[in-house]
Amino acid sequence: MKKISLSASENLIQRAREVATSRNTTLNSLFREWLKELAETKERSERLDSLLRRLETCDAGGTFSREEMNER
Repeated sequence: MKKISLSASENLIQRAREVATSRNTTLNSLFREWLKELAETKERSERLDSLLRRLETCDAGGTFSREEMNER
């Protein structure tokens, strides 16, 4: 695993450590989680765009009343 150095205010670091402690983890672990989410954001966005493009061709077959839409 590659190490990196970051700079942040003492106050921010202290508050982040408190969050980590409350979640029973480390600041390093929280940062890795955040970094992973950040890296996956583009991939999730591309998958959502792909899904929406496929759904554009869906047709419900007409207009339905509120009661018809809520029938089970």
